[in-house]
Amino acid sequence: MYIYGKNVAEETLKKNEKIKKAFIYTEFKDQNILSALQKKNITIKLLSKRELDTLANANHQGIILDVPDYVYADIDVVGEEEELILLLDHLEDPHNFGAIIRTAEAAGIKTIIIPKDRSVEVNATVMKVSAGAIHNMQIVMVTNLVQTMKYLQKKGFWFVGTDMEGTSYDKIDYRGKMGIVIGNEGKGMSDLTSKTCDFIATIPMNGNINSLNASVAAGIVIFEAMKQRK
Repeated sequence: MYIYGKNVAEETLKKNEKIKKAFIYTEFKDQNILSALQKKNITIKLLSKRELDTLANANHQGIILDVPDYVYADIDVVGEEEELILLLDHLEDPHNFGAIIRTAEAAGIKTIIIPKDRSVEVNATVMKVSAGAIHNMQIVMVTNLVQTMKYLQKKGFWFVGTDMEGTSYDKIDYRGKMGIVIGNEGKGMSDLTSKTCDFIATIPMNGNINSLNASVAAGIVIFEAMKQRK
């Protein structure tokens, strides 16, 4: 898998993730990254901007790394302690996914659960938008999100879903073993997912637009939860 961008490269090197090869712009100036690549004896191939654009049709910032495909964590990483986790119900936009990872990591969340089918996966865009935060996050991919929620409920977790109709997000108790569920960008949560949630949180709207971008909504609810949990 090709990943790109300076922040992604820095975090990948810092975490000692495996790098097969580095493709670098001939005029790349970041000596810290170049030195780190050389110290790890990683093969560096110098390319023109046009050649780099062919490998990654995006803002690669002059560096592309060839790394193994992302390895998802197992559901067993969700611990027994009082932790806050995030579940994404068939999110489709990699930019939203990357932004949510970055926000969640900034708030101290360690685990995000996504379904296997009809859902965005970890790819180069997700890596880039997360600005390296994904290296501090466990992404768990499960076959069935609802069954996973029921499994975790038996382990003491409560789930707060997000929707346009429910209890104001700041009136819900997020302490203890809690999972926040963010729905699909267009359809929101599925009926089954919504029915499995213990609470439904809504973000009051005062304007003409009645819904928020998934990553923005996630950020509002996540930081309300973190405020209560301090």
